[in-house]
Amino acid sequence: MESASQQRRSLVEEFSERGLRLTTQRRVLLEVMQSATEHLDAASLLRLARERDASIDRATVYRTLELLKKLRLVDELDLMHLNGEKHYYETRRESDHIHLACFQCGKIEEFGSPLFEGLKQEISRQRGFRINVVRMEAGGRCSACAEKTKEKPTK
Repeated sequence: MESASQQRRSLVEEFSERGLRLTTQRRVLLEVMQSATEHLDAASLLRLARERDASIDRATVYRTLELLKKLRLVDELDLMHLNGEKHYYETRRESDHIHLACFQCGKIEEFGSPLFEGLKQEISRQRGFRINVVRMEAGGRCSACAEKTKEKPTK
């Protein structure tokens, strides 16, 4: 379960509040993104959206993603380029978090901490820099892969 600071904004509500045209296809795309339990690339978003509405085409997905990025409602991530040059998209959260990418199994975890929020505040205090968004990734091995490696006998 997500903490209150990690909750996702409602993309459909954001669209409505901004007076943007909410077509049936856009609504489907927004709802798919909103309900995603993992980071989606454009192809995955298209596939999941077509399960709800077969008429959605690739161009609509890319135009909608570009609009959402421009409006700062979603973030585009490369996630350590674990799958080549593929880019992923996630709904912007109320607070920033760090993406932890496992080089062994490809799992992506999200990590948030009061220490991370404190670091951002310290940067602002010491440098007078107003932070709007932070994108941070760390690559390594997840706990499950690290545990598997420990279990293997060394020769």
